[in-house]
Amino acid sequence: MKINIYYGGRGMLDDPTLYVINKMQEVLEELNVTVERYNLYEKKNEITTLPLTLKDIDGLVLATTIEWYGIGGYMQQFLDACWLYADKEKISKLYMCPVVMSTTYGEREGKLNLATAWEILGGLPCSGICGYIADTVTLEMNEDYSKLIEKKAESMYRTIHQKLPNFPASNQAVKQKIAITKNIDLTPQESEQLSQYAADDRYVKRQKEDIQELASIFKDLMETKETDDGLEFVPDLESHFVPQSGLKVTYKFVIEGKKKPLIVQVNNGELKCFYGTVEKPEVELQITKETMQDIIASRMTFQRAFMSGEMKLKGDFKILRALDQIFVFSKAGELNL
Repeated sequence: MKINIYYGGRGMLDDPTLYVINKMQEVLEELNVTVERYNLYEKKNEITTLPLTLKDIDGLVLATTIEWYGIGGYMQQFLDACWLYADKEKISKLYMCPVVMSTTYGEREGKLNLATAWEILGGLPCSGICGYIADTVTLEMNEDYSKLIEKKAESMYRTIHQKLPNFPASNQAVKQKIAITKNIDLTPQESEQLSQYAADDRYVKRQKEDIQELASIFKDLMETKETDDGLEFVPDLESHFVPQSGLKVTYKFVIEGKKKPLIVQVNNGELKCFYGTVEKPEVELQITKETMQDIIASRMTFQRAFMSGEMKLKGDFKILRALDQIFVFSKAGELNL
């Protein structure tokens, strides 16, 4: 028989959980059980690969210390890794004994959390150990406590050896019927390989660099596209401009789908067209790209677009009429009416 112990505390000398699992390990080894210890704080960069160590065992001990609130980050990471990468079929046959010692409030809740988490993973919980120990010396000097730990270790051994059945757990039934979880459709072998990749710092770093490179390429493409779009309609307006003496006006075209408005500034014989902002234009026009394309293709005039409601105006209507005079898109002989 082989049993693994996963310790989720910080490894402090006065940690009462260390005394408990050391005592349990002694008892189990006297019963000819092979015991292997995994200190999660020493393997914090390898936690995602630790579910691989569940493959060849008969049971396990999840041990942690509550120092202020909850079961602690290392143990939570290990349970998360089991949920993501472990072979659930293997877990369904594994007995788990929770050990939670507390130097503050919450040992019973911690023990319950570990048992519940293991049941949700599909495993089989054993009767565990929990207690409040303010001073580790008190735990070590009390023979009754030592006997209690020995009895729990022997009970775990008998449960695993005899493969004692457990009653069905309600949280398993509820999870199967109504819980909505994101399924990772992977075989156990693929999950193991994924966990190895996740624990490989060099691989993760390389993946992040590749993602950053792709993001940079995509950003450049988007900026190039935006630059190209920023020239839309400008060459058409410049090539069809007919100077009007004495006309000085600024038009602001708010074109649907464009991030910035198209600014058209006319100063006698000079024309400036650009996408940007301007203060207090004489005329502000709201227009769709399709309507603007129709005007440039001489299928529509600015005045007709306004009269039909396809273009909205804010400003002086008389200045609007000048647009069809300074931008002539129609062929010779055609009327812009």
